[in-house]
Formats: sequence, C-alpha cells, structure tokens
Amino acid sequence: MHPSVTRTARLLGAGLRALLALTLVTGVLYPLLVTGVAQALFPGKANGSRVTADGRTVGSALVGQSYRLPARPGQEDPGPDPRWFQGRPADGLGENSRNTRYALVLSGATNLAADNPELVRRIRQAKAAVVADNSVPGHRVDPADVPADAVTSSGSGLDPDISPRYAALQVRRVAHENDLPVAAVRALVAEHTEGRTLGFLGEPRVNVLKLNIALKALVTRG
Repeated sequence: MHPSVTRTARLLGAGLRALLALTLVTGVLYPLLVTGVAQALFPGKANGSRVTADGRTVGSALVGQSYRLPARPGQEDPGPDPRWFQGRPADGLGENSRNTRYALVLSGATNLAADNPELVRRIRQAKAAVVADNSVPGHRVDPADVPADAVTSSGSGLDPDISPRYAALQVRRVAHENDLPVAAVRALVAEHTEGRTLGFLGEPRVNVLKLNIALKALVTRG
C-alpha cells in the first residue's frame, strides 16, 4: 500500500477512535454522572423545582404564573384576581405565530429602550392600575410607594418572584378581599420573604406561587 494511503488510513482510524471515545465520555458517561449527582444531592432542583399543593404539582418555583379573573364571553382581558398576590407584568410574552398547531407561549423581554414612548406609556398605565387595584377603603396607595418590579416585566417575562415592597403593597388588598386580618397576611409575607442568595447575591424576594399557596391554606383555615 502506498505510504500516503497508509498514513491517511491511520489518521482516519485515530480520528474515528477519538470520536467514539469522546462521544462515549461527553455524550453518555458525563451526562449520566451529572444527572446521578444532581438526583442524589438536589432532587428537587434537578426535577424542575416543582411545587406541590393538595397532593398534586401546581407549578414550578422557577416560573411565574398569572392570577387572572375568569374571562366572560367576549371579554379579552378580565383583569387580575384581587384575592391573590400578583406577580410582575409579563409584557414580553407572545404567542407562536408559525407552528399554529400548538398553542405555545413565547417568553422574552419587550426590548424597548428606557426612553421609548410606548414603554413610558405602559409604565404610567401600570402604575395607575397598581394604585387603583391595591387601594382599599380607608387606605389609598401612594404612587410613590409603587416599586419598579410592579410596573416592569423581567427579561424573560416569567419571573416567579416579586420584591418584599411589592408584596407588602398588596397586603391590605389581599386581606380585604379574603376577609382576613391585615396582620395575618403581613406575617405570611414575612414568612415567605427570602434573603439574598449566600447573603450577598441578588435581592430579597418573595415567591408568588408559594405565597399564594400559603394564602389559600390560611383562607381555608380561617
């Protein structure tokens, strides 16, 4: 056999063996190792941080949910359900317009600049709505007390958490709508307020899904 052909065959053989070895290591052994370690040490997070209530999975702690009133015939947006704590706006969400065989929700940001007139208009409307929705007899929300996360959406539009300030702003409305003592609802928020990760990463936060599950339990008991 010609030396160049022999050399080429040897190189091809070495490349094929390297391909098979790397495929086995990185495509089979490494994923199995990572999956095994994750399932052994962090099973909850490895399985999607699922949240259960009444014996069934009701969502994920990593994905925000909407709490809207049921739509009436011919009604497009029934508005938020006042009985529940509300999460951040989801202005960046959209619907799939290509593969319409499936009803898919697409997540994302609005991609609007801070000085964009449309974004400014949305924020003003959202702020007015937050003030109106959370004002109760004997207590009107001060517009200056409305935090930024109450009127702006996150980068994904699926943020599961809100700031303690936004949760506190909703306490009186939730207590009023569920006929609960304000102090009891305020204590519920304090109980579900998480600090910074490792003490210095991020900001204090409240998971809306977990908070509303606890609220439902409180309403049922009360």
